[in-house]
Amino acid sequence: MTTRRRLGYLAAAGICSLIGIGGTAIAQRYAAEGESAQGELARDRLREPVYRPGQTGTPTAQAETQPTRLDPPAERAESPAAPPRYDAAITPAQAAQPAPAQAGPPAVPAQAVAAAVEHPLTPVLKLAHEGLDRMDRTIADYECLMVKRERIDGKLGEHQYVHAKVRNKPFSIYMYFLAPDAVKGREAIYVDGQNDGKLIGHDSGFKGRLLKRVYLDPTSPLVMANQRYPITKAGIRNLTQELVTVGEHDKQFGECDVKFFKGAKVQDRVCTCIQVVHPVPRKNFRFHLARIYIDDEHQIPIRYESYDWPQKEGGQPVLLEEYTYTKLKLNVGLKDSDFDPDNPNYNFQ
Repeated sequence: MTTRRRLGYLAAAGICSLIGIGGTAIAQRYAAEGESAQGELARDRLREPVYRPGQTGTPTAQAETQPTRLDPPAERAESPAAPPRYDAAITPAQAAQPAPAQAGPPAVPAQAVAAAVEHPLTPVLKLAHEGLDRMDRTIADYECLMVKRERIDGKLGEHQYVHAKVRNKPFSIYMYFLAPDAVKGREAIYVDGQNDGKLIGHDSGFKGRLLKRVYLDPTSPLVMANQRYPITKAGIRNLTQELVTVGEHDKQFGECDVKFFKGAKVQDRVCTCIQVVHPVPRKNFRFHLARIYIDDEHQIPIRYESYDWPQKEGGQPVLLEEYTYTKLKLNVGLKDSDFDPDNPNYNFQ
């Protein structure tokens, strides 16, 4: 194997966890605003709620600490009667690796329920379809700070902070990773219908200096090794569409509880929280509990989280994934150059 090819493989492996944002101009803008990237992260982190199956009302939120340099000051736990609030730093407790769920008998088909009874997911899906239509009519593009955390092969990863530029038509995304240090400085670009369907990646550190850009199949095993979804499914509209797909599937079955919580917050954004619970583990369902936070002003989802069933009776649900879109700036007028690796503000050249 030649030295150049070996370097190419190393760079490709380093970039395989891409789903992010970016560039030099972003770091300069943060500095110009008098805000360090570290300060942004400390303020933008979120808390993981503690959900106790069988409780009534809104789940409680509990402040935890974890041994990182981004730990926030201790905070009081909120009242169980209050709606979920996520305006503190993300300090979820480290969840243990999940034990295999005990599969019960097949889920009860929704058709077996009385025809006069509306499925609990019906109003949720109606809102989602209306949201997709509204986004297509009113949102051309946006910039945001995206925070994601995923459980891969039973292990819960660190929070990743990404500055993203997204254009809805054609779907285009540019990502620059802000944290953690292991991925800081990585960049990725994907544009639907361009670059032979490949994402363009740039790694940070030594590998990034040796090889400025690599072209990768976004759904290849190499790229998907450290993430749950490809870059082609990133962004708010794609999140909404994915939730519709899952909802339409789950609507075929019963055993579903849906609650709406008004006045929930994601940082300073007032939201309506939609909580969906499948109480019994079934092969038909992808999660035990999921929450979607709809921004009341913009009427778009800005946070999604889902949990697996508890490992034992009376235990807490196990976090599977969480995605939050903060610092949203809608319809900023993004251009083709924002998704071009030759942009001088980026590090692909």
